[in-house]
Amino acid sequence: MAAQGFSVYVGNVPYQVSEEEIGQWFSSVGVVNNVRIVFDRETGRPRGFAFVEFTDEAGAQRAVEQLNGASFNGRNLRVNYANK
Repeated sequence: MAAQGFSVYVGNVPYQVSEEEIGQWFSSVGVVNNVRIVFDRETGRPRGFAFVEFTDEAGAQRAVEQLNGASFNGRNLRVNYANK
């Protein structure tokens, strides 16, 4: 099995934000490997949620503990473990 990072689900993401902005914000709690905003297949618009992958479990845990409910660009984010 290939090694993989530790992902968190991020809900209520502002529609105008970029993957880079999300990655920078989440890097305050750990080393971010990857950010993926989910887009609607038909319209090409963001669906309002994303996945952030950390290099270690501690970063993902800090994201859930410290950033769940935090205000980001005027919206309160929902942050939960993605692969648990």
